[in-house]
Amino acid sequence: MTEILLFHHAQGLTAGVVSLAARFQAAGHVVHTPDLYDGQTFSDLDEGVAHARSIGFDVLVERGVRLAEDLPADLVYAGMSMGAMPAQTLAQTRPGARGLLVLHSAVSPADLGGEWPAGLPMQIHTMVDDDWGDADVARQLDEELPDAEVFLYEGDRHLFTDDSLDAYDAEASAQVEQRALAFLERIA
Repeated sequence: MTEILLFHHAQGLTAGVVSLAARFQAAGHVVHTPDLYDGQTFSDLDEGVAHARSIGFDVLVERGVRLAEDLPADLVYAGMSMGAMPAQTLAQTRPGARGLLVLHSAVSPADLGGEWPAGLPMQIHTMVDDDWGDADVARQLDEELPDAEVFLYEGDRHLFTDDSLDAYDAEASAQVEQRALAFLERIA
């Protein structure tokens, strides 16, 4: 069993984020899904990104870090797209992290003001032609970090694991879940 802190994407804590967390829970993991938007969700990605920008990405990361303070240190941090920023910040800076699981995005550790901790496992899932998914950054991390495991999926959908959105891709999402669950089992 692994304890996971899963941060939602720019459209908020949607039913699809909750559904993904429930599937991880059904596999025996404990999953925390904090709401960085205080209950707001957006049906359109651009609206969600505009909302995140209006709050400030640094403020959202700070909220995520504060939310983690009341949880055990030995967490796997997970983030979906925008949620990768607080998840990766915590994985890079909070002692005791077990690993990082990133969906729909990739972030260079240097962009978050630090280096990747040696020996800390990271798994990234994004689509090859997703303009928001940073596949080039994922490839770079795959080359540079021995503890990074990167999976690139055919297609251009961004939030393809959120079953409440039009971008959902059932086949790719099933692969992500299978690989993520194997990752969680390895680092448990």
